[in-house]
Amino acid sequence: MRFLTTLLLFVLALVPALAREKARKPPAPEFTKSEHVLKWINDYRTAPDPERLPELVRAMGDLGLFRDLESAGVYIGFTGGVLGANPDRAELLVSRIFPLPPEDQVVLIRAIAYSGLPDWKVLLEKFVERMPARQVLIRKYLYGDGKTLAELPVDEGAYVVDALWGYYYATGYREPIHRIVGALALSLDQNDVEKLTIGSMAKWTLASNASREKDLLDILSEEMNTQPAAVRKPLREVIEAAETFETGKIRKDALAAIEELKTKGSLKSRNFAWWGQVGQTALALGCVGAAAGGVVAAGIPCVVGGAVSSAALKYLAPAP
Repeated sequence: MRFLTTLLLFVLALVPALAREKARKPPAPEFTKSEHVLKWINDYRTAPDPERLPELVRAMGDLGLFRDLESAGVYIGFTGGVLGANPDRAELLVSRIFPLPPEDQVVLIRAIAYSGLPDWKVLLEKFVERMPARQVLIRKYLYGDGKTLAELPVDEGAYVVDALWGYYYATGYREPIHRIVGALALSLDQNDVEKLTIGSMAKWTLASNASREKDLLDILSEEMNTQPAAVRKPLREVIEAAETFETGKIRKDALAAIEELKTKGSLKSRNFAWWGQVGQTALALGCVGAAAGGVVAAGIPCVVGGAVSSAALKYLAPAP
């Protein structure tokens, strides 16, 4: 009897302490807006919580962030990065993402392939039966020419750079940044407007995000010791812009270079309608790849999630 009385008193004393601890713990953020998603992605490295990945993926689908896959690179890369950084829990995390609409299963397939897990094909095979509508795509990755993130060339488009940003946000690994830095050589291209645009946007997102994150700035400083001369020049400009918070100059110089190439280059590069298409690609990168780092909050006029408003295109496109 004395033991039960002591136990009861202990429990009664413990309850208020547990209540106080619960009150001190901030509630888990809700993913009801795309801004919430991007903020959580950006903050993830400081407090990783892979158990919330299934909830996040479903929320991103509900918010329509996967509607345009070419603008969803940052979300796909992030999902793949979380899986890659948690190999022991990857299968469980993927299983908890289901049920997932067939149109969003493309994202999951790519994320598994992008995870960097040595046995990612084995992981994908375990969920073949749960994605019957995506058998052709699954076979492409398992037996065809479906590429992993490591195999996608960085000059292929803004989507690749976005995906690398997403992987970095999930892991903090240096390799994605190393590859984005490598794209800076494209910012000096004088023959191809699309490559120049991709390189310029890589330059702008690096400078914008590094101005807000010392760890990233340190990585860029270390990259100066390993990169070829064609990259060191624009990288030096990125570091200086980040350290002085003068990222606007990066944008101004990029626009001047693009305008010059449009004016003096081929007929294709002088066509403004074609520029509009490239501008949308670049903005998908600039508004998503940099948004998680806080650029959108700083006032860049774009629609978060990769969609491009007319105001955003006007902001980045050269004046007629």
